[in-house]
Amino acid sequence: MKPERIRHQFLLDPELSRKLDQLSRNPSTTKSEIVAKAVEAFIDHRGENELDRRYGRRLDRLSRDLDHVRRDAEMILESLALFIRFSITLHAHTPVPDKATQAIAQERFRKFVEQVGRQIASGKRSLDEGDGGEGGE
Repeated sequence: MKPERIRHQFLLDPELSRKLDQLSRNPSTTKSEIVAKAVEAFIDHRGENELDRRYGRRLDRLSRDLDHVRRDAEMILESLALFIRFSITLHAHTPVPDKATQAIAQERFRKFVEQVGRQIASGKRSLDEGDGGEGGE
């Protein structure tokens, strides 16, 4: 048993009517099927903007990629700002680096990396601080 169908009567412009006739020449397709599919597609997509349909996913992906680039740039800027601060506040000038000086440098670098991690995790930014930040640890 076929599903119930309701007859509709409507008018088409001559050019549109000619196109419908051409589409329905295929024996496996009827005008009713073509019109029903066209009406269904119109209703399904009525709330969508054509540009959203075409480019929405791409724009969403580009937006996520841009967020990642922005985050990476912030990490680089934060690292540079902290490096400059640590260099200025902790730099001990020695003409010839010996083992003790190299050990101090390694420890300072480790602290520097830890501080960058804390700054990023906390959301605080050295470039935004008016008082010069936390200074040396």
